Amino acid sequence: MVNTTESFVGIDVSKDELEICVRPTNKSLTFANTEDGIALMVDHLKTLSPSLIVLEATGGYEMAAVNALASKGLPVVAVNARQIRDFAKSIGRLAKTDRIDAQVIAHFAQAVRPPLRPLKDEQTQRLEALNTRRRQLVKMITAEQNRLHQAPKWTAKTIKSHISWLNKELKKIDKDISNLIKGSPIWREKDAILQSFKGVGPITSSKLLASLPELGTFSSRKISALVGVAPLNRDTCLQQAGW
Repeated sequence: MVNTTESFVGIDVSKDELEICVRPTNKSLTFANTEDGIALMVDHLKTLSPSLIVLEATGGYEMAAVNALASKGLPVVAVNARQIRDFAKSIGRLAKTDRIDAQVIAHFAQAVRPPLRPLKDEQTQRLEALNTRRRQLVKMITAEQNRLHQAPKWTAKTIKSHISWLNKELKKIDKDISNLIKGSPIWREKDAILQSFKGVGPITSSKLLASLPELGTFSSRKISALVGVAPLNRDTCLQQAGW
């Protein structure tokens, strides 16, 4: 049976807007994803005293909202979008091509109740930003290399020049990531353990250190739940969601 005194908030994050949905009422509101808009959203959500607020981890657009909500003591967690999509598909709320919206996220928050996580410290946010930038550079290099295969001689030179510059930037990022990890005794130890496993190199290790700072402190079951690989009990989810 659903506890009707509790409220759960889903926030759909985009570059310009924050759309919120509150369960069980399914009331929706939209705020600008700006400093002023986030402040208004936080003030509004404080009046609701929600049990849990869930956002998608969107690669950066959510961070200002997460930080603002956490700083006011509100129970907020950013969740991998795949977890939300898998849940919604399992209960027939989302087709393969449907977009994850605030209502779906709020439903996930109420049914699954993902555990709260400590706000990432500045060093972890920095490592995460470097990993994101590295991924962007690799994507740009791949795109330029694909263009080079079909480029006429008049433009091939500029593409090659750009690829060379991108590769230099990639090396700088890799060095920054390595130095950041080496500068932390805790990260150095975790990095050594992670890379001792077959198939785990420095790139995978740095991604895990940034996205899962709980490694080494949480049980394997809790880590599986955070990553989204722990199986969901469909009947329990439906019951908690009031279906």
